[in-house]
Amino acid sequence: MKFIKDVHAHCDLFCGVYDPAQARIEAQAVYNTIHKYNESDDEVFKQRCVIIKEERAQLVKEHLWILWTDYFKDPHLKKYPETHDLFWRATKAAGEAKKSMNQEDAQKLIDLVDEVGRLFAKTKEGYNYDAVVQNLSA
Repeated sequence: MKFIKDVHAHCDLFCGVYDPAQARIEAQAVYNTIHKYNESDDEVFKQRCVIIKEERAQLVKEHLWILWTDYFKDPHLKKYPETHDLFWRATKAAGEAKKSMNQEDAQKLIDLVDEVGRLFAKTKEGYNYDAVVQNLSA
Protein backbone atom coordinates (compact mmCIF):
# COMPACT_ATOMS: atom_id res chain seq x y z
CA MET A 1 0.00 0.00 0.00
CA LYS A 2 1.41 3.40 -1.04
CA PHE A 3 0.89 6.31 1.37
CA ILE A 4 2.99 8.88 -0.44
CA LYS A 5 1.67 10.44 -3.58
CA ASP A 6 4.06 11.49 -6.37
CA VAL A 7 4.06 15.20 -7.04
CA HIS A 8 5.73 17.30 -9.68
CA ALA A 9 6.78 20.90 -9.38
CA HIS A 10 8.22 23.44 -11.76
CA CYS A 11 10.65 24.83 -9.17
CA ASP A 12 12.99 23.16 -6.71
CA LEU A 13 10.96 24.86 -3.98
CA PHE A 14 7.49 26.30 -4.20
CA CYS A 15 7.52 29.17 -6.67
CA GLY A 16 6.60 31.88 -4.19
CA VAL A 17 10.10 32.02 -2.70
CA TYR A 18 11.82 33.17 -5.88
CA ASP A 19 11.98 36.91 -6.48
CA PRO A 20 14.53 39.09 -8.29
CA ALA A 21 13.64 41.93 -5.92
CA GLN A 22 16.19 40.52 -3.48
CA ALA A 23 18.98 40.92 -6.04
CA ARG A 24 17.73 44.41 -6.95
CA ILE A 25 17.72 45.57 -3.33
CA GLU A 26 21.30 44.40 -2.89
CA ALA A 27 22.40 45.94 -6.22
CA GLN A 28 20.90 49.25 -5.13
CA ALA A 29 22.80 48.93 -1.84
CA VAL A 30 26.03 48.47 -3.82
CA TYR A 31 25.29 51.63 -5.80
CA ASN A 32 24.34 53.66 -2.72
CA THR A 33 27.38 52.49 -0.76
CA ILE A 34 29.75 53.49 -3.56
CA HIS A 35 28.06 56.88 -3.68
CA LYS A 36 28.54 57.38 0.07
CA TYR A 37 32.16 56.20 -0.22
CA ASN A 38 32.88 58.75 -2.94
CA GLU A 39 31.34 61.58 -0.91
CA SER A 40 33.29 60.87 2.28
CA ASP A 41 36.71 61.98 3.47
CA ASP A 42 36.60 59.72 6.54
CA GLU A 43 39.00 56.81 5.92
CA VAL A 44 37.42 54.54 8.52
CA PHE A 45 33.97 55.15 7.03
CA LYS A 46 35.35 54.45 3.55
CA GLN A 47 36.83 51.14 4.75
CA ARG A 48 33.44 50.17 6.14
CA CYS A 49 31.83 51.11 2.82
CA VAL A 50 34.17 48.76 0.96
CA ILE A 51 33.33 45.89 3.30
CA ILE A 52 29.58 46.48 3.09
CA LYS A 53 29.67 46.94 -0.70
CA GLU A 54 31.56 43.67 -1.18
CA GLU A 55 29.07 41.79 1.02
CA ARG A 56 26.11 43.25 -0.87
CA ALA A 57 27.67 42.45 -4.27
CA GLN A 58 28.21 38.86 -3.15
CA LEU A 59 24.56 38.66 -2.12
CA VAL A 60 23.53 39.88 -5.58
CA LYS A 61 25.49 36.99 -7.08
CA GLU A 62 23.89 34.49 -4.72
CA HIS A 63 20.35 35.72 -5.39
CA LEU A 64 20.97 35.60 -9.14
CA TRP A 65 22.47 32.10 -8.95
CA ILE A 66 19.41 30.83 -7.09
CA LEU A 67 17.05 32.29 -9.69
CA TRP A 68 19.22 31.01 -12.54
CA THR A 69 19.68 27.47 -11.27
CA ASP A 70 16.52 26.82 -9.24
CA TYR A 71 13.74 28.86 -10.82
CA PHE A 72 14.53 28.97 -14.53
CA LYS A 73 13.89 25.56 -16.11
CA ASP A 74 13.99 24.10 -19.63
CA PRO A 75 10.64 25.57 -20.75
CA HIS A 76 11.89 29.06 -19.84
CA LEU A 77 15.19 28.49 -21.62
CA LYS A 78 13.45 27.37 -24.78
CA LYS A 79 11.14 30.39 -24.76
CA TYR A 80 13.85 32.85 -23.69
CA PRO A 81 17.16 31.63 -25.14
CA GLU A 82 18.99 34.73 -23.87
CA THR A 83 18.55 33.57 -20.26
CA HIS A 84 21.97 31.98 -19.73
CA ASP A 85 23.85 34.88 -21.31
CA LEU A 86 21.88 37.44 -19.29
CA PHE A 87 22.53 35.70 -15.98
CA TRP A 88 26.19 35.19 -16.85
CA ARG A 89 26.60 38.90 -17.63
CA ALA A 90 24.69 39.94 -14.49
CA THR A 91 26.76 37.75 -12.17
CA LYS A 92 29.96 38.95 -13.85
CA ALA A 93 28.78 42.55 -13.32
CA ALA A 94 28.26 41.75 -9.63
CA GLY A 95 31.85 40.53 -9.51
CA GLU A 96 33.07 43.73 -11.17
CA ALA A 97 31.08 45.86 -8.74
CA LYS A 98 32.48 43.81 -5.87
CA LYS A 99 36.07 44.70 -6.74
CA SER A 100 35.45 48.29 -7.86
CA MET A 101 34.43 51.58 -6.29
CA ASN A 102 33.24 52.85 -9.67
CA GLN A 103 29.67 54.16 -9.75
CA GLU A 104 29.32 53.13 -13.40
CA ASP A 105 30.04 49.49 -12.51
CA ALA A 106 27.29 49.63 -9.90
CA GLN A 107 24.85 51.18 -12.39
CA LYS A 108 25.65 48.46 -14.94
CA LEU A 109 24.88 45.89 -12.25
CA ILE A 110 21.52 47.52 -11.52
CA ASP A 111 20.70 47.63 -15.23
CA LEU A 112 21.45 43.92 -15.68
CA VAL A 113 19.54 42.93 -12.55
CA ASP A 114 16.61 44.93 -13.95
CA GLU A 115 16.86 42.92 -17.19
CA VAL A 116 16.72 39.73 -15.12
CA GLY A 117 13.72 41.10 -13.24
CA ARG A 118 11.88 41.91 -16.45
CA LEU A 119 12.64 38.44 -17.81
CA PHE A 120 11.38 36.88 -14.57
CA ALA A 121 8.17 38.93 -14.85
CA LYS A 122 7.55 37.44 -18.31
CA THR A 123 7.64 33.96 -16.78
CA LYS A 124 5.50 34.61 -13.69
CA GLU A 125 1.92 35.65 -14.21
CA GLY A 126 0.89 38.64 -12.12
CA TYR A 127 4.42 39.59 -11.12
CA ASN A 128 5.17 43.31 -11.51
CA TYR A 129 8.91 43.97 -11.51
CA ASP A 130 8.35 47.62 -12.40
CA ALA A 131 6.75 48.04 -8.97
CA VAL A 132 9.98 46.76 -7.39
CA VAL A 133 12.03 49.35 -9.27
CA GLN A 134 9.54 52.09 -8.46
CA ASN A 135 9.59 51.26 -4.74
CA LEU A 136 13.39 51.40 -4.68
CA SER A 137 13.39 54.73 -6.49
CA ALA A 138 11.01 56.38 -4.04
